[in-house]
Amino acid sequence: MREKYVMDFHEGSAEMKSLLGGKGANLAEMTRHGLPVPPGFTITTDACRRYYEEDGKLPEGLIDEVALAMKRLEGAKNQTFGGVESAPLLVSVRSGSVHSMPGMMDTILNLGLNDRTVEGLARSSGKPSFAYDCYRRFIQMFGEVVYGIENIYFEQLYHSMKSNTDTDSLDHLPQEDWQTLINQYKKAFASHAGRPFPQDVHEQLELAINAVFRSWNNSRAVVYRRAHRIPDDLGTAVNIQAMVFGNLGDDCGTGVVFTRNPSTGEKGLYGEYLINAQGEDVVAGIRTPLPVSELERSQPETYRQLLATCEQLEKHYRDMQDIEFTVENRKLYLLQTRNGKRTAQASVKIAVDLVHEGILSRTEALLRIETGHLDQLLHRAIDSSATLDVLAKGLPASPGAAAGVAVFDADKAEQWAKAGQKVILIRMETNPDDIHGVIAAEGVLTSRGGMTSHAAVVARGMGKPCVCGCEEIRIEQDAFSVGGQTVKEGDWLSIDGATGRVIRGTVPLTEPEMSAELLELLQWADDIRELKVYTNADNPADASKAREFGAEGIGLCRTEHMFMSAERSPVVQAMILAETAEERAAALQRLLPMQQSDFEGLYRAMSGLPVTIRLLDPPLHEFLPDLEQLQERLSSLDSAFSTGNNEDNRYGEEREELERLIRKVKRLHEANPMLGQRGCRLGIVLPEIYEMQVQAIFQAAITCCSEGIRVIPEIMIPLVGHPRELEILKEMVHREAKRLLAAAGQELPYKVGTMIEVPRAALLSDQIASHADFFSYGTNDLTQMTYGYSRDDAEGKFLAYYVENRILPENPFEVLDTEGVGQLIEMSVNKGRSVKPDLKAGICGEHGGEKNSIFFCHSAGLDYVSCSPYRVPIARLAAAQAAAASKTVAYSG
Repeated sequence: MREKYVMDFHEGSAEMKSLLGGKGANLAEMTRHGLPVPPGFTITTDACRRYYEEDGKLPEGLIDEVALAMKRLEGAKNQTFGGVESAPLLVSVRSGSVHSMPGMMDTILNLGLNDRTVEGLARSSGKPSFAYDCYRRFIQMFGEVVYGIENIYFEQLYHSMKSNTDTDSLDHLPQEDWQTLINQYKKAFASHAGRPFPQDVHEQLELAINAVFRSWNNSRAVVYRRAHRIPDDLGTAVNIQAMVFGNLGDDCGTGVVFTRNPSTGEKGLYGEYLINAQGEDVVAGIRTPLPVSELERSQPETYRQLLATCEQLEKHYRDMQDIEFTVENRKLYLLQTRNGKRTAQASVKIAVDLVHEGILSRTEALLRIETGHLDQLLHRAIDSSATLDVLAKGLPASPGAAAGVAVFDADKAEQWAKAGQKVILIRMETNPDDIHGVIAAEGVLTSRGGMTSHAAVVARGMGKPCVCGCEEIRIEQDAFSVGGQTVKEGDWLSIDGATGRVIRGTVPLTEPEMSAELLELLQWADDIRELKVYTNADNPADASKAREFGAEGIGLCRTEHMFMSAERSPVVQAMILAETAEERAAALQRLLPMQQSDFEGLYRAMSGLPVTIRLLDPPLHEFLPDLEQLQERLSSLDSAFSTGNNEDNRYGEEREELERLIRKVKRLHEANPMLGQRGCRLGIVLPEIYEMQVQAIFQAAITCCSEGIRVIPEIMIPLVGHPRELEILKEMVHREAKRLLAAAGQELPYKVGTMIEVPRAALLSDQIASHADFFSYGTNDLTQMTYGYSRDDAEGKFLAYYVENRILPENPFEVLDTEGVGQLIEMSVNKGRSVKPDLKAGICGEHGGEKNSIFFCHSAGLDYVSCSPYRVPIARLAAAQAAAASKTVAYSG
């Protein structure tokens, strides 16, 4: 039996989302519950997948199924598709993927109009201007979506006609003038499409269906899927629905409403409405809409019906809904409902409120939050004490503050961002073609459009600051003017998405604070997660910030970062350049109190929590000046001397010092420093360096203990590849610790472990575990060594190409490679615990703050993850989601 590709709305349900797409499944669900949905049908995602399997050909039998469905729709509406004697049946054609995708195809409205059916619509409505306006809209939409004709060619004709009539409205335009405009539209269509505008309504429908399927792989859809990790093989459905008209007069309109405020999460209807408007007018941002509350004043009964419907839909879907509606002659119709995109702040508040309202359990609320939302939630804001040069004010469409150089083109925004420049994308209004520019930009500014415009919705979903509808600014090709001032492309600009302010130049920003709702949500997460969450912190300020965010210890302190300050760099260089053991010892003695002070600060910040300190890891040459720069300095010195611009004695001393430095740098130079004398190899060859660090660790601990601070030091030996390396250095740590603690008359529990970042260490973990109290997986280096990629080179050269061309599913330095690197980690954990069942194990690479990687850590049985301070809340949530996903956790909401 041949596959069925078409389902009427009443045949489907919300559970059929993978087959009907999100839009089709929700239309079906609303139809089943008796809500006022115009009738229609959905072409399934199976048809789209088959379309691509057959190299862009519609599946066999699909058009026959569509024809039968259209006959049923004609019966439901008592209208004829292509009919001319009475009101013709017109339909909308919309894409509908499983996941909401702003990059998908724009809607086609009024399909079924041609030179004859438009006359039937004019007669039946008694409003020729309405009918011809629908026809010109259809030609424009069809041309743009099906044939890729740019809107500007039609818009110029429309605005020219408006200017010739000296009016903002064409409602009273004589019929012959409308026909002139339609003929101009058809000529523009033919000129750019290379064929006449199709008059056969069945051909129109077939071409539109093809266009929807093609849109699944258009560039903007691919960019969006890649940015949001949406699979490429899902396909899109096609929704074909009888038209209802919000542009029949002042008792008609169209709008978008959210059941809660998508920016703040506050309960109550939030949206916009346009009188005498059609379809996409609200979300397109072409006209500035009215707040939906205006509908209560003009049509109180319709508003009450809308309010009741919104409450019903939110309770049914158990989430905030984003609803598109049309009012035709005071009758309400629903065109779409979906879970609304929201800011991070709103996401958390809505989830917590739904628990308090008894709609969700705590576990369900935790699973509803996207971990990326917490990253967005910790947005910076403009410092309230700053003096600001405010140029204009628009609508506060998406919170947060951002600064960047002004860019007026999405392609250029992407190019400049790739080159490392921060940009603010500025447009009259954005459309789906701008998606790559929005992704690249720090924030978005538009002169038109409201809080539900494309720019606002997409920016909120991405957590980017956005100011919309800033009508004060006049945008030209590469500049905008306001109040006699001009901002040109490349000028610095700041925007405040929380207030709508547009500010010249850069502004000071303040760090965010955690809301009461977020603190409550994270407490629920802590109640169910099994992984501990540590932080990577190298100084007391970062450690304190991580504690604020709920870190349970330090999983990685990179001691090399403590050597890189301007104050310490000369001492470190003196230690490296020492020609004798005595000279090196003297330099190390100067570094010792500096290191001790560092560790004291960390112990105090983490009072009572473990502090894992990695001994020096990088090769010594990294602390010395660059060889090329030294040689340039020597050349400049010689040049200055030859022109008589230097004293003889001073020249000789400087030259001798530079030559000594150059010789040392050359001696320390390695062909591949990552695989050279670094980590434990450095500590074994030059043990006095590690001895100084261990002394600093324990002297700091002794000092803090005397202050009543509980200290839990964990000393990490880096880059171990052979059990003997760890054995030698562990003996040294024990020797120094015993000596210092005995002299102080103190006892102090501590651990000595290693970072597993060499594949050989993972393979021999059972042997290494006999000398280790803990394993910490350095997933950055482990990924480099497992793949054989140098991260800097890979990300700068071929890695983006690999991801774009599906050679790799993800950047393995951002998302842990569970197949390869993950296999090594699981093997290592199992081998290590076969020797020491209570062996503590966790990861401390950048993957420690990434959701999918944390899910892997949970399934692999690790004890903790460690991440940067600002990702600690993300890790807490992701760890809870991992626990919830792996088993059912019961809560009394």
